[in-house]
Amino acid sequence: MQNLDEMRPFDILRARHSFAHLLAASVQKLYPKVTLGIGPVIENWFYYDFGNLKITDADLSRIEKEMREIAKQNLAFKKELWTSQKASTHFKKLKQPFKLELIKELKIKDKGSKVGMVYTGDAFLDLCRGGHVKNTKELPLDGFKLLNVAGAYWKGSEKNPMLTRVYGAAFTTKKELDTHLWQLEEAKKRDHRVWGEKLKLFTFASEVGPGLPLWLPNGTILRDEIEAYAKQIEKEWGYQRVTTPHIAKDTLYKTSGHLPYYKDSMFPAMELDDGTYYLKAMNCPHTHLIYKAEQRSWRDLPLRFAEYGTVYRYELSGTLAGLLRVRGMTQNDAHIYCTEEQVEEEFLKVMKLHEFWYTKVFGIKDFRMRLSLPSRDKAKYITDPKGWKKAVGIVQSAMKRSGFPFEFAEGEAAFYGPKVDFQIKSVVGREESASTNQLDFIAAKRFNLTYKDKDGKDKPVYVIHRAPLGSHERFIAFLIEHYAGAFPLWLSPEQIWVLPISDKLNAYAQSVHAKLSQFRVKLKDENETLGKKIRQGEMQKIPYLLIVGEKEENAGTVSVRQRGKGDLGQLSVADFLKKVQEEIAKKV
Repeated sequence: MQNLDEMRPFDILRARHSFAHLLAASVQKLYPKVTLGIGPVIENWFYYDFGNLKITDADLSRIEKEMREIAKQNLAFKKELWTSQKASTHFKKLKQPFKLELIKELKIKDKGSKVGMVYTGDAFLDLCRGGHVKNTKELPLDGFKLLNVAGAYWKGSEKNPMLTRVYGAAFTTKKELDTHLWQLEEAKKRDHRVWGEKLKLFTFASEVGPGLPLWLPNGTILRDEIEAYAKQIEKEWGYQRVTTPHIAKDTLYKTSGHLPYYKDSMFPAMELDDGTYYLKAMNCPHTHLIYKAEQRSWRDLPLRFAEYGTVYRYELSGTLAGLLRVRGMTQNDAHIYCTEEQVEEEFLKVMKLHEFWYTKVFGIKDFRMRLSLPSRDKAKYITDPKGWKKAVGIVQSAMKRSGFPFEFAEGEAAFYGPKVDFQIKSVVGREESASTNQLDFIAAKRFNLTYKDKDGKDKPVYVIHRAPLGSHERFIAFLIEHYAGAFPLWLSPEQIWVLPISDKLNAYAQSVHAKLSQFRVKLKDENETLGKKIRQGEMQKIPYLLIVGEKEENAGTVSVRQRGKGDLGQLSVADFLKKVQEEIAKKV
């Protein structure tokens, strides 16, 4: 959810939040027996959750019409502060259980606090912290639209009731809205779940469980190619590879602080004969023990340990979404152990590594950096004001030196230190958190991670956690949608198809296939027309289709059709082989 507290005059976020209240007011008027959940702002959109409501997308035009009618009444948004007792009495009278639950939670958190109640004229009154336009007449009525109806568990937990969620989009102008609606349609065409099925990349099975993808052969090729290149680059950048197990005793995670700070995101404990074990949610505690396996000297530092490690996180079932949000993921992880004098430079190098992957390898130009800081909620973070101040200063200095524009985000830091999140935007305008770079000033104390300085004294190390490519799952989901399934040659699960025009050419086609065996090449010698084979290749996004006829056989050539460019004419097999080798080497 987006922060509504720090906004410019007439920020669109205020408008979206106001539309959420209009949505609730309209639904309540049209369906008086509904119960009200929450109605926050999310990127580009707003939504509201309702109980006791059964509608479909076909009902949205009626609700939208009512929203416009209410807005035209020029109603003022007015906020009052009520005691929790007064608010509870109000919502109890209206039989609104979800509001009562929220008030109870607020009361437990701060017994003396008052709760916000926001009026939309005399049309609607809701529990809300605020962040609205002053009057409904300010709302851009030609820039909003209700989008769809979906199911959502209350608070995202399958243990809670299923509610009806109504989504809407709002922008300052109709032109912006139209652009967004086009992006949504384009996003449907690029949906990684659709292409994952078409290209046979991954699947899910109820017998395995939600959020646990099964990688098919084609999808495994994508993983292997990315992983192999990452390992090559990391070796060039001075990383050493390590491997750690998938489970560990609870004592390890108590030492690291994941218990209790991260317990809600971990799978339940396993009670074995020699103690309590957990599936690992992070690789770092294991890697810290690898660092501790030897006495380290200042001459050894910095030490960079890299691992493609699989971790498991108990994401609520209502939040799972294809590969974008899963429960088992394999991360492009690494941990850097360095001195205080080295830490800023090492952090900066990681920033440059991110830039290499995004701009030079994958051609992703639209990305931004977010410096995530702790919030005032002390229960979420290690208490060490001096340590936090120093760590934030180091990261901020490295960010300024990097030259990358960045913004601050309060409350998004890791419990052990500040971090930089890399936000990348897809071609359809959707932003994703792709990866992270974190500075940990706590691990040295918790694990006694030290090195001998030049005088033989023990000094604590700084630890950098980094994962430039995030997880295979999330990053490949992004790439599928970024390329709409048309992966660059080096990544494509099937790179070349050889298409004989008739059975008579099968022998020559087989010889061509054999000469290209170093690539991912497929011989399409089925008894089908050439036109059908070409259409199949185009639908499967195959980079190169090689047509083999009598003319090509006599000349010892192939006719080349390149994806996106069409007919390239005839090339000798040797020349085509060289062309493909060069293209793969360039990673274009």
